Amino acid sequence: MAKQDVGARIEGLLDEYLADKELEIYNIEYKKEGKDWKLRIYMDKPIGCDSEYVDINECEDVTHFLSDRLDEEDFIERSYTLEVSSPGLDRELLKPSDYERFKGRDVEVKLYTAIDGRKELAGRLLGRTDERVTVEVEGREVVIPADKIAKINLAVIF
Repeated sequence: MAKQDVGARIEGLLDEYLADKELEIYNIEYKKEGKDWKLRIYMDKPIGCDSEYVDINECEDVTHFLSDRLDEEDFIERSYTLEVSSPGLDRELLKPSDYERFKGRDVEVKLYTAIDGRKELAGRLLGRTDERVTVEVEGREVVIPADKIAKINLAVIF
C-alpha cells in the first residue's frame, strides 16, 4: 500500500475516536528506516484546549486504540513499528494554523538558499501568508519567501 494511502486510512480510523477528545492529528509518517518500517503518528492539541501539550497517557490511549484497529483492518502489508507521540517542544510548523497559533513565539528557520548570507535564522514569528513568512530577527523584520524555507521549528529556550 502506498505511503499516502496508509496516512489516509489512519486518519479515517482515528477520526471517530478523536471526535470527543481534545486531540488532533499533527502528522503521520510511514517510512523505511534502515531495514525496518516505522509508522509514526504525532498527536497534538487543537487551538483553544486547556492544555497546550499532549501527555503520555493520551499517547498511550491512542496507541492501544490504533494498534487494535490496525490488527482488525490489517491493510499494511509489511511489518512495522507503531509509534504515537506529540510533536515535541521543538515542533516543526507544518500547517497554516500552526503559524497563526504560534505567532509571537521564537522560531528557528532553515533555508534552502541564503538570505543576507545566512541559511539559518532565529527570531520571533510575526506571521505568514501563502508566499512568505515574516520573522523578527535581531530587532528587524525579515520577510522570507516561502519557497526558500526548508523548515521552521519552534525554538526551545531554557
